[in-house]
Amino acid sequence: VRNPHSINRYTGASSSGPAALVSSGLCSAAIGTDAGGSVRIPSSLCGIIGLKTTFGRTNMTGVLCDCGTAEVASPLTASVEDSVLVYSALAGCRPMDKLTLRPLPLCVPNLVSSENNDILQSVKVGKYTEWFHDVSDIEISNTCEDALSLLRNTFGCQIEEIILPELLEMRTAHLVTIGSEGFCQLNAHYQEGRRTEMTLDTRGSLALFGSFTSADYVASQRLRRRMMYYHMEAFRKVDVIATPTTGITAPRIPPSALKGESDYIVSAKLMQFIV
Repeated sequence: VRNPHSINRYTGASSSGPAALVSSGLCSAAIGTDAGGSVRIPSSLCGIIGLKTTFGRTNMTGVLCDCGTAEVASPLTASVEDSVLVYSALAGCRPMDKLTLRPLPLCVPNLVSSENNDILQSVKVGKYTEWFHDVSDIEISNTCEDALSLLRNTFGCQIEEIILPELLEMRTAHLVTIGSEGFCQLNAHYQEGRRTEMTLDTRGSLALFGSFTSADYVASQRLRRRMMYYHMEAFRKVDVIATPTTGITAPRIPPSALKGESDYIVSAKLMQFIV
């Protein structure tokens, strides 16, 4: 799928089709799924809003990969207000999720309230500066710093410095988790003879994901719990954590990629902050 803002560049991740549709004005909202940035990355590269919803909040019945621990159905929209509206319409989980996850009722803002002007003054935004600036292009850092300055100077947010340790380990655990769960869902189709319906890069990814062992998966969940502790400690100080969405701008599409491409260096840069 080509990027509507520059057809020689990528749209991002696996929900890039919906992102391109909304970005080009062909529809006002679309639905994608996100476990590793598949809604957030293409939304960022196409200049729209992508919201990864809370796990267990939306009904995943009918989604190809519906039994993992990270993937969720999520809206891609042209504005934050539209994102609130679509999320409100999507919200509602399966009975089994209500029993096991017990999600709280969806809480959305009153978009026409005059109190919205002052609501951000009490918000503390966490920033891990070393991580925040670990990007390939200074323009990314400058743009995101401008956004933080706007939040601070115009809306009264407080910017607090935080530290999140073991980020590389977290990214590794994240890849093993979503790769293993995706493989469990897609391998059955692969084995049933639908291999030719999958692109070469998808087959390559499945080969990698299939090499992960059950011990790898369990170790990743132990790391995941450790990272949850670090984040809970950070959230004692702040309400939200701000980062760039991607570590690079939209990459150019090389001619050789038209037959399929697996570039895990580019993928790693695109997924750098979405874990």
